[in-house]
Amino acid sequence: MAFASWTKSLGFAALVLVTAPMALAQTPPAPPVTAPTPSTQTAPAAAAPAAAVEAAPADAATPALDSSYTPMAPTAGKGMPVDKGVDFQEQYSELGEYAHWLDTSVLLPIIVAISLLVLALLIWVMVRYRAAANPNPSRVTHNTAIEVIWTLVPVLILVGVAVPSIDLLAKQYKPAPADAVTVKVTGYQWYWGYSYPDNGDFEVVSNMLDEAEAAKRGEPHQLAVDNRMVVPAGEPIRIIATASDVIHSFAVPSLWFKMDAVPGRSNEKMLTIKEPGVYYGQCSELCGARHGFMPIAVEALPRAKFDAWVRAQGGTVKGDEVAAAAAPAAAPAAAQ
Repeated sequence: MAFASWTKSLGFAALVLVTAPMALAQTPPAPPVTAPTPSTQTAPAAAAPAAAVEAAPADAATPALDSSYTPMAPTAGKGMPVDKGVDFQEQYSELGEYAHWLDTSVLLPIIVAISLLVLALLIWVMVRYRAAANPNPSRVTHNTAIEVIWTLVPVLILVGVAVPSIDLLAKQYKPAPADAVTVKVTGYQWYWGYSYPDNGDFEVVSNMLDEAEAAKRGEPHQLAVDNRMVVPAGEPIRIIATASDVIHSFAVPSLWFKMDAVPGRSNEKMLTIKEPGVYYGQCSELCGARHGFMPIAVEALPRAKFDAWVRAQGGTVKGDEVAAAAAPAAAPAAAQ
């Protein structure tokens, strides 16, 4: 009995060993597991905010600051000499307007009145006291009343002229405020250099254009330059003038500005240009063989365009670093 039972067990085990591989070979493979189709539709929408949050700091860390610059075209008759002109150039600074008023409304009428008075007196004396009308000339040598009049009247005239003249002189040398834009003007034989200490201390070298290039740019010959002195309009500007070789003089008539540039010395003066434009001048101190070929071109721009010009020259603008540092902190709030 025991032997028979053991024999059956061995036979059953052998049957299992033979049939199991055959059953496994006939079983079809399980299908591959794939992601549910709805997830492929919702994934981009869910990932978009996260991507925006990640991209925002990178964009904000480098804000797009305007650094584009196109030279301003000059306006005919503005900031430059005009044909057959007999008066000062039209003024574009408050000092220039005040000086022009002093000349045309105070000095010129006084000069005309004195000239006409002296001419009338000369004619009257020539006619009234000619030899034919006075065979026996007068022997009078003194007249107290007349002498007092011709002494006091000129004194009063000079005092009246001195008051606005001294006022103009004082205003011309009023110091620039602490926040004024500083431009250092250096005279060389025979060109100008403009450096900007407040904006990275870069320097712009300015040379006169030849006649063909000036005509191509639509600028007056012997006044046009390749690189202008660019400044903001409507703001006080601190001009510091010096020279590297001989004495030069930085002069722009339409801005009522003239200051000598002396080697080894720094002269300072404030300038405020009322409106944007291009204003021309020349060196006004005999400085050598090419003294007549040292033109000056000042371009006044709105503050935003001036800042863009500074960036285009590789300079720095006050406030750019603060804006760049504050941008990453503001990015997460903007992304929400």
